Amino acid sequence: EVQLVEAGGGLVQPGGSLRLSCAASGFTFVDYSMSWVRQAPGKGLEWVSAITTSGTTNYVESVKGRFTISRDNAKNTVYLQMNSLKPEDTAVYMCNAGRTWGQGTQVTVSS
Repeated sequence: EVQLVEAGGGLVQPGGSLRLSCAASGFTFVDYSMSWVRQAPGKGLEWVSAITTSGTTNYVESVKGRFTISRDNAKNTVYLQMNSLKPEDTAVYMCNAGRTWGQGTQVTVSS
């Protein structure tokens, strides 16, 4: 079964940090670029970051310098390190590989 399972979300104060993880199974992880996408309450999907099979990374402008995407091919896992979090980062964060989506993990930034 092809599956992506996110973890690491939670409630954090502005300026805090969280590290999300996405564990992949059922497909050849090293052959896929991986992305993080988020959906804020009442809004549409927003692409956040991606990492290619060779490790090239890209970010939406609003998170550049604060978020870092990485992958561990030995563990079939992609990570999103989120620092200096802002209330506007509050969203459900989902990882994506091709046509496969995870269920998402909630990130809430609030004092």
